[in-house]
Amino acid sequence: MRVLVLCDDRWHPAEVVRGGLAPLEGEVDFEWIENAGDWSAEKLADYPVVIFSKSNNVSQEDQSHWMTEEVQQAFHDYVHNGGGFFVIHSGTAGYRDTSVLRALMGGVFEHHPPQCPVTMHPEAGHPLVEGAEPFTLMDEHYFMQLDDTDADVYLTTTSEHGEQPGAWTLSRGAGRVCVLTPGHNVEVWLHPSFQALLRNGLQWCAGE
Repeated sequence: MRVLVLCDDRWHPAEVVRGGLAPLEGEVDFEWIENAGDWSAEKLADYPVVIFSKSNNVSQEDQSHWMTEEVQQAFHDYVHNGGGFFVIHSGTAGYRDTSVLRALMGGVFEHHPPQCPVTMHPEAGHPLVEGAEPFTLMDEHYFMQLDDTDADVYLTTTSEHGEQPGAWTLSRGAGRVCVLTPGHNVEVWLHPSFQALLRNGLQWCAGE
């Protein structure tokens, strides 16, 4: 499977995503874009799945916004024409006012308290949690605005601050969208249960 990964922003260095996806490199051929200036709509067509783990910054060094109406429409068209869009952690952040992308994802990040122990609760029996067990690690507990009532929530997250939807899927046209909100620290990505969630999400987005 060939997967395009968009990552790196002010608060989320690319090293976390690279480290977290490293165990899957034998199964998946990743291509990386860290500076949004290197992105183009034409590139999307070459990949069945895009991992989107990048907030609305061009890069860690350039904090200007990059999600224009034209870029939003390109992602919309990519998914509706059959692409898989796997949004992880910071891919939900900074997009509250980008209406097309927000609708595509089904919701966006609102805020998070200081890092704390966060427990991930996979929904027993759901196909996308195969191989994943509940686990607790230090993380940013993302509080989400889940807009789409059709979202299939298959993971919840809890902490001393409350409970939130932690992962969901949506069908969009001929394509698929999967959102997974934990993952600020590489230790979360490398946990065996999170690796299972990553693998399952990629396969689902690819239509497998």
